[in-house]
Amino acid sequence: MAENTTNISIRMDKQLKAEADAFFADLGMNLSTAFNIFVRQSLREGRIPFSIGQERPNKATLAAMREGEKLANDPDAKQYTDLDELLEDLKR
Repeated sequence: MAENTTNISIRMDKQLKAEADAFFADLGMNLSTAFNIFVRQSLREGRIPFSIGQERPNKATLAAMREGEKLANDPDAKQYTDLDELLEDLKR
């Protein structure tokens, strides 16, 4: 470990840590990097500074996504290879 770093210990609920690990991994970082970003930005701004977020779909969007997945995997669902055919069916 580099001479200019130090270790810290933070107590956290196991489930919360697991969720945080997964969330920050989706953002391309680990918990240590996320904490360092938070501390640096806090010191820069002199306050709790920001939210790093991940857009989360609302309930209606989640339902539409599930429906789309269901249709995509349904061998009986009509599929289109021609836009004109799709538009004609939409007009009916």
